[in-house]
Amino acid sequence: MKNQTLYWNLLTYTPWDRLQTETLSKVRLMSILNIFDKYPIIGSNFFTDLNINIKEYSHYTFYKTIKRIIDPHNKDYTIQNWNFLWAQDKQRRMYQFLFQKVKKNDKIMAVLVALAPLELVKLFSIHKKESIIKTLSLLNNPNNISFLTLLYAQGKSIAEESKDFNIADKFLERIRFSNFLKEQPNVKGQWFPNYAPKCPICGSFMKELEGYRIGFGKLICPKCGYEKNKK
Repeated sequence: MKNQTLYWNLLTYTPWDRLQTETLSKVRLMSILNIFDKYPIIGSNFFTDLNINIKEYSHYTFYKTIKRIIDPHNKDYTIQNWNFLWAQDKQRRMYQFLFQKVKKNDKIMAVLVALAPLELVKLFSIHKKESIIKTLSLLNNPNNISFLTLLYAQGKSIAEESKDFNIADKFLERIRFSNFLKEQPNVKGQWFPNYAPKCPICGSFMKELEGYRIGFGKLICPKCGYEKNKK
């Protein structure tokens, strides 16, 4: 995690409180730049699967309730291209993500901007890209999720002055989303499934040796250094 902690704030009406529209609730999320050097780009197939689940399952829902987006430097942004995802899995663990939809090279992409709660931040700080892929995969498996709500903008921002939040290409990093992962079962006691084999020496989970393509090459134990060829 970076030295300076950055937070985004979101103001929304509350669908979890019978869609009351008299009082706005404030949600505070930690900037993804506290963990990564660049904003991760999430593949469109994640949202395609999410929209399918929203149509097919009653515990997947969406509402137009977002009224304000404020960045870590207290600047306001137009809210039309933002989504807030709030979910809880069967192990009663919470997931909160703030996404912005951006258009790059005539394609619509989603940028992961911020997240909460603190336990999820710690997970992402340790496992980096792997945690993004596996967590988003878990969220798209209806058998793992107690509820998931995707929030959209409602009209214009309540801020009198707001502007677009534009991210230069050099600050974006693509995350490859593996569609098959959403079918994998969650592991009790873990934030996301870990498919890596355990080291026969120390029992730690082994990782892919850098420089090899995923699914091929060698595995290495990050704790004791034991290596083996992948089968």
